[in-house]
Amino acid sequence: MKEQVQKFGRSLSAMVMPNISIFIAWGLITALFIPTGWLPNETLNQIVGPMQRFLLPILIAYSGGKMVYDHRGGIIGTAFAIGIIAGTETSMFIGAMIAGPLGGWLMKKTDQLLDGKIPNGFEMLVNNFSAGILGAILACLGCAFIQPLCTGLTQILLVGVNWLVERKFFIFDGLPEMKLPIY
Repeated sequence: MKEQVQKFGRSLSAMVMPNISIFIAWGLITALFIPTGWLPNETLNQIVGPMQRFLLPILIAYSGGKMVYDHRGGIIGTAFAIGIIAGTETSMFIGAMIAGPLGGWLMKKTDQLLDGKIPNGFEMLVNNFSAGILGAILACLGCAFIQPLCTGLTQILLVGVNWLVERKFFIFDGLPEMKLPIY
């Protein structure tokens, strides 16, 4: 059991670690340019939200899909993730961590199903159309089904964190008392 949990943790980490530099870029932009930042700037502050809502989850999804099935897995993971992201105003990091590897795995299975059945000369056409069709289907399924599940899971996690904070499981010396938002 412990080994399976560690393997799962390594998989999640492998989706985030290649993108740490962009998390740092987002953090620097946030620290500098938000209204309470070091150099508040209304125009540059507009970068913060789209990076958090779109760029970071899409990069995570790409990395997860690429782990499973190289570039084709990565692009299908991102198509799946954008469907999940589009249905909500909140950041969908959990959704991206589901969409990336699952999209990559589904692309891999689709290619295995078609392997040896494509007439010579039609490989590029069939490969592009199969990926396009799968990406469209997964984006729609992500928006309709996965996004509500991820939003519900996020709500449950937020309630749990709020419960821990209210019961002083986390001590923030010198910081004002925090109340996490419930979306």
